[in-house]
Amino acid sequence: MIWLAVAAGGALGSAARHGVNLLMASLMARPTPYATAAVNLIGTGIIGILAGTLASGGTQMTPTVRAFIFIGVLGGFTTFSSYMLDTLTLAYTGERMIALVNVLGQTLLGVAAIWAGYSLGLSIR
Repeated sequence: MIWLAVAAGGALGSAARHGVNLLMASLMARPTPYATAAVNLIGTGIIGILAGTLASGGTQMTPTVRAFIFIGVLGGFTTFSSYMLDTLTLAYTGERMIALVNVLGQTLLGVAAIWAGYSLGLSIR
């Protein structure tokens, strides 16, 4: 059941992301990186609110609902939100150095990976 919840949530999150991409392209009259920034920040804000209310006991979710929202919807919308929640969780549990390494490592390695992949893609014909 959890697999189905994740798949359904992922479809919704991906469709929402596409909607934001189209909206931003329309507003700006061309595609821009603002759509990516918007979904990353919106998704991160939402996952922060939900994680905080779960941690405080202000809300409860079954494992299936949690998987649907956190992994499915927000994962389909943006993986940045999960990355930020992982970092916050590390910091809150006293693993501040690992949290810093997580942010710096994923950012630097991500830039290197996108550059390498793009360069490789340019060479494939």
